[in-house]
Amino acid sequence: MADRGVDLAALPKELREQLAELELELSEGDITQKGYEKKRAKLLAPFAPQTQNVDESIQLTPGLSSDPTSTPNAVPVAAPRQIRAHRSGGTRDDRYRSDIHTEAVQAALARHKEGKMALPMPTKRRSAFVQSPAENCTPPDTSSASEDEGSLRRRQAAISAMLAQNLQSPEYWINRSVQGSSTSSSASSTLSHGEGKTHNHSQGQTSVLADVLAHTRIESSSVPPDVTSTAPQDRNSRVDVPPNIVVRGMSRGQSRSSMMDTAGGVPAHSRVSTKIQQLLNTLKRPKRPPLCEFFLDDTEEIVEVPQPDPNTPRPEGRQIIPVKGEPLGVVSNWPPALQAALARWGATQAKSPAITALDITGKPLYTLTYGKLWSRSLKLAYTLLNKLGTKNEPVLKPGDRVALVYPNSDPGMFWVAFYGCLLAEVIPVPIEVPLSRKDAGSQQIGFLLGSCGVGLALTSEVCLKGLPKTQNGEIMQFKGWPRLKWVVTDSKYLTKPSKDWQPHIPTANTDTAYIEYKASKEGTVMGVAVSKISMLTHCQALTQACNYCEGETLVNVLDFKKDSGLWHGVLTSVMNRIHIICVSYSVMKACPLSWVQRVHVHKARVALVKCRDLHWAMMAHRDQKDTNLSSLRMLIVADGANPWSVSSCDAFLNVFQSHGLKPEMICPCASSPEAMTVAIRRPGTQGAPLPARAILSMAGLSHGVIRVNTEDKNSALTVQDVGHVMPGALMCIVKPDGPPMLCKTDEIGEIVLNSHAGGTMYYGLPGVTKNSFEVIPINSGGTPIGDVPFIRTGLLGFVGPGSLVFVVGKIEGLLSVSGRRHNADDLVATALAVEPVKTVYRGRIAVFSVTVFYDERIVIVAEQRPDANEEDSFQWMSRVLQAIDSIHQVGLYCLALVPANTLPKTPLGGIHLSETKQHFLEGSLHSCNVLMCPHTCVTNLPKPRQKQPVGVGPASIMVGNLVAGKRIAQASGRDLKLIDEQEQSRKHQFLSEALQWRAQTDPDHVLYMLLNAKGVAVSTATCSQLHKRAEKITAALQERGGINTGDNVVLLYPPGIDLIASFYGCLYAGCIPVTVRPPHPQNLAATLPTVRMIIDVSKAVCILTTQTLMKTLRSKEAAASVNVKTWPNIIDTDDLPRKRPSHIYKPPTAEMLAYLDFSVSTTGMLTGVKISHSAVNALCRSIKLQCELYSSRQIAICMDPYCGFGFVLWCMSSVYSGHQSILIPPMELETSLPLWLSTLSQYKIRDTFCSYSVMELCTKGLGTQTEALKARGVNLSCVRSCVVIAEERPRLALTQSFSKLFKDLGLSPRAVSTAFGARVNLAICLQGTAGPDPSTVYVDMKSLRHDRVRLVEKGAPQSLPLMESGTILPGVRVIIVNPETRGPLGDSHLGEIWVSSPHNASGYYTIYGEESLQADHFNTRLSFGDTETLWARTGYLGFVTRTELLDARGDPHDALFVVGSLDETLELRGLRYHPIDIETSVSRAHRSIAESAVFTWTNLLVVVVELSGSEQEALDLVPLVTNVVLKEHHLIVGVVVIVDPGVIPINSRGEKQRMHLRDSFLADQLDPIYVAYNM
Repeated sequence: MADRGVDLAALPKELREQLAELELELSEGDITQKGYEKKRAKLLAPFAPQTQNVDESIQLTPGLSSDPTSTPNAVPVAAPRQIRAHRSGGTRDDRYRSDIHTEAVQAALARHKEGKMALPMPTKRRSAFVQSPAENCTPPDTSSASEDEGSLRRRQAAISAMLAQNLQSPEYWINRSVQGSSTSSSASSTLSHGEGKTHNHSQGQTSVLADVLAHTRIESSSVPPDVTSTAPQDRNSRVDVPPNIVVRGMSRGQSRSSMMDTAGGVPAHSRVSTKIQQLLNTLKRPKRPPLCEFFLDDTEEIVEVPQPDPNTPRPEGRQIIPVKGEPLGVVSNWPPALQAALARWGATQAKSPAITALDITGKPLYTLTYGKLWSRSLKLAYTLLNKLGTKNEPVLKPGDRVALVYPNSDPGMFWVAFYGCLLAEVIPVPIEVPLSRKDAGSQQIGFLLGSCGVGLALTSEVCLKGLPKTQNGEIMQFKGWPRLKWVVTDSKYLTKPSKDWQPHIPTANTDTAYIEYKASKEGTVMGVAVSKISMLTHCQALTQACNYCEGETLVNVLDFKKDSGLWHGVLTSVMNRIHIICVSYSVMKACPLSWVQRVHVHKARVALVKCRDLHWAMMAHRDQKDTNLSSLRMLIVADGANPWSVSSCDAFLNVFQSHGLKPEMICPCASSPEAMTVAIRRPGTQGAPLPARAILSMAGLSHGVIRVNTEDKNSALTVQDVGHVMPGALMCIVKPDGPPMLCKTDEIGEIVLNSHAGGTMYYGLPGVTKNSFEVIPINSGGTPIGDVPFIRTGLLGFVGPGSLVFVVGKIEGLLSVSGRRHNADDLVATALAVEPVKTVYRGRIAVFSVTVFYDERIVIVAEQRPDANEEDSFQWMSRVLQAIDSIHQVGLYCLALVPANTLPKTPLGGIHLSETKQHFLEGSLHSCNVLMCPHTCVTNLPKPRQKQPVGVGPASIMVGNLVAGKRIAQASGRDLKLIDEQEQSRKHQFLSEALQWRAQTDPDHVLYMLLNAKGVAVSTATCSQLHKRAEKITAALQERGGINTGDNVVLLYPPGIDLIASFYGCLYAGCIPVTVRPPHPQNLAATLPTVRMIIDVSKAVCILTTQTLMKTLRSKEAAASVNVKTWPNIIDTDDLPRKRPSHIYKPPTAEMLAYLDFSVSTTGMLTGVKISHSAVNALCRSIKLQCELYSSRQIAICMDPYCGFGFVLWCMSSVYSGHQSILIPPMELETSLPLWLSTLSQYKIRDTFCSYSVMELCTKGLGTQTEALKARGVNLSCVRSCVVIAEERPRLALTQSFSKLFKDLGLSPRAVSTAFGARVNLAICLQGTAGPDPSTVYVDMKSLRHDRVRLVEKGAPQSLPLMESGTILPGVRVIIVNPETRGPLGDSHLGEIWVSSPHNASGYYTIYGEESLQADHFNTRLSFGDTETLWARTGYLGFVTRTELLDARGDPHDALFVVGSLDETLELRGLRYHPIDIETSVSRAHRSIAESAVFTWTNLLVVVVELSGSEQEALDLVPLVTNVVLKEHHLIVGVVVIVDPGVIPINSRGEKQRMHLRDSFLADQLDPIYVAYNM
């Protein structure tokens, strides 16, 4: 190839040897075609003759894009010769369903095959998505299409040839054996591997491994590849092999084990991780365009549109000169108004036929003559003006607007109504017949009727009967419609005008004659008003352009209510006394050939059709041999402006030329609702040369310039002209966006038209009118070219040679992606050319763009055939992606398939685009297949943050802060030492002593009361009762247990008083209690192993429990999940004998251990912390002071008592402070939701403590029942503080909605607050009675990701509200520290929260799963500043801010804000994310998302979503979740998993166990409804 002009024989010998070796490498597949060509060109470069101005790559690979970077993920391969041979010359370049476009698509796919991709197929549950039943599906070829369609046979042949060729190559582009999932059989995996050796014809189709270092090729052996253990990593085919290394193939015997581990060394052990690995492989492909420096400043994250490529083509021509149409001829007998023409024919040619309607079989149903048309129109005009109201108060006055509602099958009634309105001088507004209340776009029609002020609708009796009615027989009020009065216009209801009545027919003036509706891209429907003079002039221009003669016959297949169907078939026809034969959509559906037969039977001179009708006729013509079209002088193709119409016209001509159709009769035309007919090809004379075609480069078009396509046939667009501009009109081309500047001659722009025959305004919308109807083009200097206003047509095009007009698309179908423009129709054509369409329906494809993350993203939605299986659909989707990527150089964002017949339709069966887009954005499309490719097409993400090494030491930072006037970020509670307490309990160092003292001094004081679901106290404990029960347990331990002092004893009890008694029993016996949540009897398999683990880790010698639980521990069910024979000694404490212990133990020092607190963190780690007696004492004292607790007080606790702060409140606080605790086990709320709130009301509780799960239960379950609770007398005005106990960032949304919901029950908005504790210190903050109310601040989320705090105003974009976690407890000090340097930070800086207090835990008992966890969590010092104090590290990020409020001492109040756990944060793109923030966004995305959780796996973000709606909504969530995370967090979601409600594991504190979820997902235990892998 590169040796054009190089004489190989004359080359030096060693060079010839090198070339021969290169050939050998290529034939053996050791080098890619591109690498081969590059090396060969390099070797031959010194010997090649110099050719000027020829792009080297064109020389190398004719027929491929000249810009090698334009398809970065495809190695250009010379298209195989056998395809090239039958390519036609280019004069008749067939597209849309043509061989050429198909061939282009195949060539593109063949190139993709190079870097074979194993795309992971989504996983779907079998039960999900039952297809719609076959009988209500559109039959294959009657499915209508707004685009062109055509002979599929040639395309099938061409594509099957390509597939056959693909299948032989071992690197078949998609590895189909991937799909060995539970839902798709892998029977097709045999397709993915051919013979082991590489065939000669597929030279150069081997892949280069993604891993540049291992220049080895994996040969596809003849056994099916086992994808479960290895994932092919052969991506990134742009990596060129270094020229000096000879690469050899890996021998077949060599081991593949080097690829056994997936990224990060995690063995790919399950289906899920295999798929994720495939996904990672797909993500290794380079993005297009290369990532530039996208943003200016770290803090601002301004996302820039990529800088324009200097090589982009720019227009070079001179400025365009406006094009003039021929002058409008002056005709002597031209009527002064259209009504006058009707009056004339009605009088002089009464018997002449005006219109013939057909029945459903295509036979004539009735013919209306001009006489009848005139007399009926007259009767209607008279009735409208004189018979609808009283003489003094007529319902209609001239100039009023009237809706015309007639079905397409009844043209006669419509004609009478239209002309009746003209004669009555009221303004007709033709609209579609509404079929149901929920018609697609019906609300917008309502907007049209409202903006036009329509109050009356005319219809026929038959149509009225068919309209949807309410139960009492009235016509339904359609969504968004004004109230209408319906008038039936059948002849029998009309009154004959009196002798003296004559209609007023003024000479045509600028008053509005009729209003035609038009839907915009966004779906809004507006009315284009056409004046009487415009209507008349338009008829005159059409008559002149089409050369209409009096008395001709015209077959009209179009909708007669608007566009060409109305202009030719209703208005111009009356002007020229033409006989119209109306072939309606319903007739066409039943008999697609009917219009051709009508032309034949009636010897029609003109036919008015769309490309669809040509296509349908072609498909059906085999049945008809004797049709003759020689009578036609003109076949008007109304949508000839569609770039793809050329292929329909050609194909139709091919078939019907033998039936008398002459090529010069085909007349495409271009029109728009605003400007009406813009241009039309005049009928040619026989033998005259046919107009030339333009073959344009698609790449040029995307930049808005006209370039004749030379280099790459694959991405060419052939367009035909639409003739010359209309008589009497002036046309310009202006830039489509910005001011209307004239284009250059080689630039694509919007066609604007100045003519007396266009629309005058959007009725009732003066603002929008100005932009469309009063445009004055300006030249390059910015000065207007004149003062005549032009109308925007919405058509994109250019003026070709001989002033011919070419249209390449519509503004509405324009998708602007990264500064390039793509036409929706072109994308549809490429999608349809991918294969003979077995998967989707032709013409049921919608292409639109949605704005996500500062750019337009392309979405394709298609209807899937009911018989298409999962695998075929996925295959088709993957190939559409690649074809569009290759041919249009644009990435698709989302490709969705929906069940047949579910997309919203327009009245004539096309797709209702704006409604489809609306459904997509609302998540109501109900897709059955979806493929998202955000990784490929979102290229404008900010650069990943590179963490800079901190060159400044902690000391300098601290000094810097001080210099800047910032205080060190620290805060403390009141000082414990200063508070002199006169309490007896203060004398007791140990809690066990305090209980004994209370039992002596106040034996009958009730400390505890336990409530059941009915709110009844099932058991209570006074001081002495509790003491005696504790003694019984101590005695049992001493006797039975053989327990030594310091032994660990597990307490396994349901929440209640037994738990408290056994806790004190252990303290009395000198044992160390370990409380454990009992296993769930219905779910032993999941909960018992945790119990077992804590028992083993804590090395407990004995278990105290109840009889029931003892049986459970030893049951058969338990034996299934743990070894029940090795339990330690189990003591049942239900019926112990009344014995007193021999002695009660007193610890020698307060530093001895009091108990162990075990808890499973949200990251799935089990940790036990050691709590000493002095810590217990200090903590109880802190709580007592903060909440002002004393004997006469009552508090209510509704939370689990097994660890942390909850356990302290449940078991210890009452014994220390003497107040009464009402205990409400949270599980009782499951049977009786109002229990907690009614208890607060009944006992007039002032302070209550709960967990988030309890608050959420009440919010969700009781939110709608506040009235009922009020009626039952529930009153919460007594509650002074309601504290949520948690170890996380306060859930502001939940606490606020709880406050708002129960405000009606008297709950003070100030009452609800939160507490905060961590493993190292169980209680750091607690909103007590003193202290100011917790404050809320708003922080900037972008800064937070950079580990900075920037306070912003409420409502700022990207702001996150944070609530203070409560007042810091007495005796507690916190400081904010940089976790890396361990230096203190300044006020409002984000860092780790460190805590120092007398009730810090003493250390970890053991950490299961991570023994090396630092001991310095407990005793650590700052690296600078106060280096003496010992601190404990909480592992939470937060900041301290000094507020304007004052604390109890009158000092400024320092508020502590917790942001989240360090362990849980996700490091993505160099930034730090908190899962809760992403989950909040996800949960807002769709009403059916009940809960969500996120985690990462090998740098992929996985989002798990619980679906609360029906399963058919599952796939709607995938795009919405991807959109919202991209928009709000600048992250691309890698995997979206849709699961059933309740799958995300949540612990008793209401925290999500994300790591458990991650493990279950990777082990494939979630049974998801759907798993989507985003490309």
